[in-house]
Amino acid sequence: MPIIKSAKKAARQAEKRTEHNVEIKKAIKAALKAFKANPTLENLAKAQSEYDKAVKKDLLKKNTASRRKAKLYKIAKNAGLTLEKKAAEAKKAAAKTTAKAAKAVEKAAEKVEAKAKKAATKTTAPKAKAAKK
Repeated sequence: MPIIKSAKKAARQAEKRTEHNVEIKKAIKAALKAFKANPTLENLAKAQSEYDKAVKKDLLKKNTASRRKAKLYKIAKNAGLTLEKKAAEAKKAAAKTTAKAAKAVEKAAEKVEAKAKKAATKTTAPKAKAAKK
């Protein structure tokens, strides 16, 4: 049993973190079990989402989750699910994000040009006033 105040707090925090991590792992196991029992695209998406959440919260490493998701795809393929629809949706989403990124780059370039023009007018304006005096 910890005696020092900071050690007591660390023990409480560790307990909470452990409880939270166990909940996430249970959610992963439940989603995986549901997918294996009834392999559908919805269950596949749910299981993948749980793995992604675990990676985001540093409970699993990225490659571990990737390997496990690949295993899910293999199960889905053997079950006869067609993943082409998902791939087409992903391509559409990627196209949208690239279009948004291109617009953002254009806006940033316009802002830089505007700042450069503003800076150029500021530096030339005092010289013109000095010449008039």
